[in-house]
Amino acid sequence: MKAHARQRLNDDFANPVRLSLMGALQSVDEADFKSLREALEISDSVLSRQLSALEAAGYVQIRKGYVGKRPRTWAKLSKQGRQSFAGHVQALKEITGIS
Repeated sequence: MKAHARQRLNDDFANPVRLSLMGALQSVDEADFKSLREALEISDSVLSRQLSALEAAGYVQIRKGYVGKRPRTWAKLSKQGRQSFAGHVQALKEITGIS
């Protein structure tokens, strides 16, 4: 007997901000901190905390640098992050009956 799709949901994406962050990053190669903060309508501290958690889990890669003299931070999904998020989304589709 095949296990129910809910058993394939990734607990790391249960947080709505992390889910939104993964969704935002899955459609781009890389995104800067400011763009993510504005798109998700969250504070710097919330975004920083959630990015750090996803980075620690191996789902996101963070790159820091400068544009002119201003420090900038960019984020992108790792290969593991893309695969894990795709599996999570597929499980959600199966649960909800969306194909």
